[in-house]
Amino acid sequence: MKFQNLFFLKIVFFLLFFSCNNNDDDDNSDDNPLAIRDAAEQAIVDDNILKSYLETHFYNYEDFSSAPNDYSISIKIDSLDESNDDKNPLINYVQEKEVIVKQDGIDIPQKLYYIIVREGKGVKPNNVDSTFVSYKGSLVNGFIFDQRDVPIWFDLAKVVKGFRMGMTNLKSGTYEINLNGTYTFKDYGQGIFFIPSALGYFNNSVGGIPAYSPLIFTVNFLTLATADHDSDGLDSYLEDINLDGDPLNDDTDQDSAPNLYDPDDDNDGVFTINELDKDGDGVIDDTDGDGIPDYLDPNISS
Repeated sequence: MKFQNLFFLKIVFFLLFFSCNNNDDDDNSDDNPLAIRDAAEQAIVDDNILKSYLETHFYNYEDFSSAPNDYSISIKIDSLDESNDDKNPLINYVQEKEVIVKQDGIDIPQKLYYIIVREGKGVKPNNVDSTFVSYKGSLVNGFIFDQRDVPIWFDLAKVVKGFRMGMTNLKSGTYEINLNGTYTFKDYGQGIFFIPSALGYFNNSVGGIPAYSPLIFTVNFLTLATADHDSDGLDSYLEDINLDGDPLNDDTDQDSAPNLYDPDDDNDGVFTINELDKDGDGVIDDTDGDGIPDYLDPNISS
């Protein structure tokens, strides 16, 4: 039996196992097809699917090792079969990162797998920066749902969590401006992200992607721009007030606008940019010395 066939048999087994172990008394049972699945249970299913994929596929690692300075080489993934079973599977190269999602107020860990094909020689982005990338997105069955061969700017605050957290493991590159005004990039990061559905679109079906689909991205990370989404003088990554690594869930004044999108973080009528450093000494102000910066303190509005 070919490895590729084995991979899809494993997927069928895991899905059958998952469906057969639903609690008949649970509101999320098959009797209610619109019910959102339990993220912890789905994480197990997704992890098994991704591990099976990693065990039965490989990438063109030999191309990169034989030509380390050739940036015309693209990442290619193929299935293992009897004709190439001497290749090293993806599972031999992956690293993993635990990423938390919330469901019904409960923290649920998810495993994000990634491969650093080339780390890059620049800097790593923050997970809400703007990045200049080319990429290919596909499902485990090989269906390509999106592809950009010409680089595009991606605001990481607006992409799926698995992609933006995967990007923080790569470094940007360098570039030269050619005489004709075009750019030549080199020394940039290249990698592969293997994303469980809870870090993707989860229960939503988007652009040919079925609900509860793990996602695979191959990425070239050329350069970046540090973002200040609300132009308040604070880089967006610094608006992670609770220091959990996700600025998108910080909303000091509870007005439904995360701080990184809110020009008045404490809703006191004074813009954050005017409260940060009124005396110009380079230190964020805390006028009353209560440990709360003025721009987050609604009691200070001058």
